[in-house]
Amino acid sequence: MEFVERLKSAVDIVRVVSEYVPRLEKRGARYVGLCPFHNEKTPSFTVHATHQFYKCFGCGAGGDVIQFVMEIENLTFYEALKHLAERYGIPMPKQERLSDAESRLRGALYSIHEVAARLYQAALASSAGAAAREYLRQRGLPAALVEEFGLGYAEPGGQALIRRLERDGFARAEIEESGLVIPRQGGGWFDRFRGRLMFPIHNESGKVIAFAGRALSEGDEPKYLNSPETRIYKKSYVVYNLHRARKAIREADGAILVEGYMDVIGLWGAGVRQAVASCGTALTVDQVRLLRRHSDKLVVNFDADAAGGEATERSIQLLLEQGMRVRVLALGEGLDPDEYVRKYGAEAYQARLRTAPSYFYWLADRVRTRFDMRKVDERVEGLRLLLPAIQRIPDKLERAAVAGEVASYLGVEPGLVLEQFQRAAAQRKREPERRPREPLAPTELVLLKALVADAEARRQVLPRLVGLRSLEGLRSRPLLEAMAQLESGGAGFSYAALEARLAESDKALLASVVFADEEDQEPDALAQALACLESLKQKDRELRRAELRAQVKAAEREGRIEEALRLAAELSRAE
Repeated sequence: MEFVERLKSAVDIVRVVSEYVPRLEKRGARYVGLCPFHNEKTPSFTVHATHQFYKCFGCGAGGDVIQFVMEIENLTFYEALKHLAERYGIPMPKQERLSDAESRLRGALYSIHEVAARLYQAALASSAGAAAREYLRQRGLPAALVEEFGLGYAEPGGQALIRRLERDGFARAEIEESGLVIPRQGGGWFDRFRGRLMFPIHNESGKVIAFAGRALSEGDEPKYLNSPETRIYKKSYVVYNLHRARKAIREADGAILVEGYMDVIGLWGAGVRQAVASCGTALTVDQVRLLRRHSDKLVVNFDADAAGGEATERSIQLLLEQGMRVRVLALGEGLDPDEYVRKYGAEAYQARLRTAPSYFYWLADRVRTRFDMRKVDERVEGLRLLLPAIQRIPDKLERAAVAGEVASYLGVEPGLVLEQFQRAAAQRKREPERRPREPLAPTELVLLKALVADAEARRQVLPRLVGLRSLEGLRSRPLLEAMAQLESGGAGFSYAALEARLAESDKALLASVVFADEEDQEPDALAQALACLESLKQKDRELRRAELRAQVKAAEREGRIEEALRLAAELSRAE
């Protein structure tokens, strides 16, 4: 598609990826960082500026800029095109030929949620929203903050939204797919949210994809009612307020994880801009990975009640498993973050935030409340509960220091800590050794690099490679043949076009050749390619001579003298 190619040539993949992957390190034409698609401590994610392609050598993810946006934002192909076009000011074609049925439906769902958000906001400002406005006033939210977060009110009647959507011309199937209405017995629908304070939930691009509705009347359960999952909303993949907070998270090199929507809004109003929350669910692996794309540091600041403590402990384990560096802020007095900043102010909260201790001290305090530290056996049991968390500290020296501090804190002999570490290490299964793959022959490696790097080398060399018998034994044969097909077809060469023609194992080989090149410079690619071509031709001649010698001997053994003489003459000419 002409527009697709024009878009890819106009948008720099390095710029796009850097918005999601912090601290990309430049190495020649390559940029290396931690993969946004899986948890890793050693960077294996590479973006190639010349070829406008990304590849992770850890999880295998790879593709062009459109594929990256599709994966990172959970978009369809058409939505990714539209996202990039709008982001970088590139006019989209007026024809709808780029769109498909799935993308059109998802587009309608986004529009429905925008209509709903505006309707709820208008209702909050109307006479019907008086009770909701009073609740917000009691919570200390000024009008500007209410407007900034798009808070609204769902009227209690149950027909306001459905009537608006039908009047705006949305199809019945689209309205039902939105999750914002519920079928009624006997036909038709009524609004899912009724008589509730509405919190719009956005994806990382800033589009409204769902809502949370807070009850305002006594006995109205549940306290928070959330949108069901839809084609555009998967709650385990969404972090509340991340679209606003990600810039602040990067600047502060750390996020704050709180429990509720009001906590996020209250902190934001107090100038604490790096706060986020999970969307009405326990923290998930995918949400942690979303956060880790922006920083691997996080402060957990859940409510001070028992439920908040349990949630903090569960979250710590998950965060550590995903390589996050975790601290815990316990505010005390039974105050949640929003209440704390309203009572003591933003500066007091920031001061507490700066001194928030590492997670293991918070865990050690919980152990001290559970066990009688005057008894040796209970001290040891408490230590056993802490060891898994301590063992997740990646740095060996830091791990040993923390273990010593915790042992002293609990009154346990340091030797016992060492013994427990050694026992745990002995119980861990060894990972199976991976057999290294055979490296490419020098001629193959040089030839591949030269052909990928230089158009003139491809024009002159690829047609002359076709038919060479010496290609048959090369690991790179599928790559060379695919390049020859691209060249002969006149479709134009690109890394993405070549990769699309390859099997998975050959894609990995191509990436290992191109992305592992530190300097990424071929000073005389044409000359190198021609030299490799001559080397392969020479191998072809050697193969032909060996074949003729074998045929001469066979003819002589079988008494075919004339055939032997003819083959011998051909061998003489070949030599």
